[in-house]
Amino acid sequence: MAEYNLTLPAMGESIAEATIIRWLKEEGDYVKKEELLVEIATDKVDSEVYSPVNGILIKKLFYPDEVAKVGNSIAILETKDNTEIPYEEKTIKEEQEESKKRFYSPLVRTIANKEGISFYELETIKGTGENGRVTKKDLLKFIYIKKTRISFPFTKSSIYNYNNKTSLNNDEILEMDRMRKITAEHMMKSKNISAHVTSFVEADVTNIVKWRENLKESFQKNTGEKLTLMSVFVECVVKAIKDLPMINISVSGTNIIKKRNIHIGLATALPNGNLIVPVIKHADSYSLGGLVKIINDLIKRAKSNKLKPEETQGGTYTISNIGSFGNLFGTPIIHQPQVAIMAIGLIQKKLSIIETPEGDFVGIRHKIYLSHSYDHRVIDGVLGGSFAKKVALYLEKFNSYTKI
Repeated sequence: MAEYNLTLPAMGESIAEATIIRWLKEEGDYVKKEELLVEIATDKVDSEVYSPVNGILIKKLFYPDEVAKVGNSIAILETKDNTEIPYEEKTIKEEQEESKKRFYSPLVRTIANKEGISFYELETIKGTGENGRVTKKDLLKFIYIKKTRISFPFTKSSIYNYNNKTSLNNDEILEMDRMRKITAEHMMKSKNISAHVTSFVEADVTNIVKWRENLKESFQKNTGEKLTLMSVFVECVVKAIKDLPMINISVSGTNIIKKRNIHIGLATALPNGNLIVPVIKHADSYSLGGLVKIINDLIKRAKSNKLKPEETQGGTYTISNIGSFGNLFGTPIIHQPQVAIMAIGLIQKKLSIIETPEGDFVGIRHKIYLSHSYDHRVIDGVLGGSFAKKVALYLEKFNSYTKI
């Protein structure tokens, strides 16, 4: 018999601690090697800690909402060779292995066992995850509806009230989830720290739209990747930062820190409405094709909650694609400790005056608004406005015959 101290693992550069969200095992429960034991959270990403050994959980050293440092012991497990695996702990997994029809994550299997959900019930749940995978949210919704049907008549509105309270006038009271609380705190902090100013510039992106239309089918056929315009926007922002490097800074007290590296954050809306900002590290080192690939990968994994904590850290400038939900322009809030952020609006067809050596003509062009918010403590209107115009000029100079 021996004791094993489970420590909070390292989760990437600059991440020194994490909050315990929920234990999936109780003291006295048997835990199998590589079985999910506890859910944790850093500032941006929820993660999971798996047991590296077979054993019995004899002591939890941290509890939900408590913060542990990387390297801290968070639990003690008792290990011995002849420990038996309780039948109810393995039923779902064994039945699944026999069926081989669907994959269920350790978290889903654990919740199903705890709630008495049989394997055959799991098979009836419509999954919203990748390739139809049943997610934690899918399972919890199924459990709630099942219990509701037993305890009182089912109504459509009851689906949405299972974690809420109702006030005396029947208004619905929704508690913020953890990520929404963190986002709210960061937004208020940013408004209190930075003196926000926003400049707006219109850009003609007709050449970029034509370029994508000409290449998107062959590019996807050859690479399996969707050719998005965000790669061009990132490339043009990077070029503008190289021309005006005092945009790529942060502030510490009365000191200005000029960043050597260009790490571009991409504000990404999640399916649940929350926001996360994955970061393209060393964005200036990628070709246009490389940017397409890494952007698609980061956004896909962001929306499926598969980002590593370090992939949301270290950004030096952020881009927000507000055009993806139909907005023309806005006043984005700076992502601290950065000093500027650009919002890219909806591409619209417009009648425009086209200047040529032969004279002016009226034609249909694809136009877009760029909204550039910057910290007036360290960036004046000349630099902030010039940067937005510089990005617009790079967009307008894009060659529609560019190869990728």
